[in-house]
Amino acid sequence: MNSFSSLPADHLKRYARIIQEGIAVRSHFDLLKWLQGEMQHYLPHEIMLAVWGNFNSSVIQHDVISALPGVRTDHSSPARFSPLLGDFHRRWAEGGKTPYVLDIGASGILFEGWRLQCSLGKALRGMRSALLHGISDRRGRHDCLYVIFSSRDTLDGGTLAAMEILLPYLDTALRGVAPLPQRTYLPEGAQETEHHGLSERESEIMDWVKLGKTNAEIGSILSISAFTVKNHMQRIFKKLDVYNRMQAVSKIERSLSHG
Repeated sequence: MNSFSSLPADHLKRYARIIQEGIAVRSHFDLLKWLQGEMQHYLPHEIMLAVWGNFNSSVIQHDVISALPGVRTDHSSPARFSPLLGDFHRRWAEGGKTPYVLDIGASGILFEGWRLQCSLGKALRGMRSALLHGISDRRGRHDCLYVIFSSRDTLDGGTLAAMEILLPYLDTALRGVAPLPQRTYLPEGAQETEHHGLSERESEIMDWVKLGKTNAEIGSILSISAFTVKNHMQRIFKKLDVYNRMQAVSKIERSLSHG
C-alpha cells in the first residue's frame, strides 16, 4: 500500500515535491504552510491533531495545526478531550494500527470533544469525517497519533493510501518542530482578566510574537491581514503600557514568572 511503484508519473512528481517541502520544514509556520499546500490534494483537512505520550494513562501532549481562526494548540484543553483521543487511539490499535477512517456524520458519534467550549471544540462540530493513523515508538514505547478532520462527508481509499505513504514524512517534519506552549485552559471570557486585559485574539497574537513571527506571518497563520495584526499590536501596546514588541513580550513573561 505504501509503495510508489504503481503510481502514475504525475503523482510521483507531486509526492516528490511534497516530500521535499516536508524535509525543509523548520518551524510551526513552515508546517502549517506545508499542510495547506499540495498536501491538501491527498490529505484534505481543516484540522490536524498530533498527539503523543502514554494513552493508557492519558498522560499525553498534543499539537493542533489548522488555518481556521482561533483553532490553536494553546487554546485547547487536552484534559477535556483526552477521552476522545483515547477512543481514537483504541480504534486505531484494534484496527491493526493501519489508517482508519471515521465517518462522524453517519456514525452519529457525540464525544465530549465535540462539546468543548473552546475554538477547537466549536470547529470540530463542523467536521464530517476523520482519518487516524500513527507511529509506534518502539524505543520510547509511546505512540504518536495523527488525526485529520475534514468537512467533507467522506474520505476515500485514496486518502488512506496517501496517509500510509506520507505519514513517515509528516512525523519527521513534526518531530523537528518545537511544540507550541500549552497554557492552562481558561473558560471563555476569562481571558480578559488573566493576561493584562488582553482579549483572546490579542493573547493569541502575542503567543506568535513571542515565537518571533512578523505581522505578515501572524496574519497568514490567523487568516487576517497584516494591517489587522498591526492594529491589534497597537491596542496591545496601549494595554501593556509599552512601546514595542520586545517590551510587550518582556512584560508578559515577567508577569507569568511571578504568576
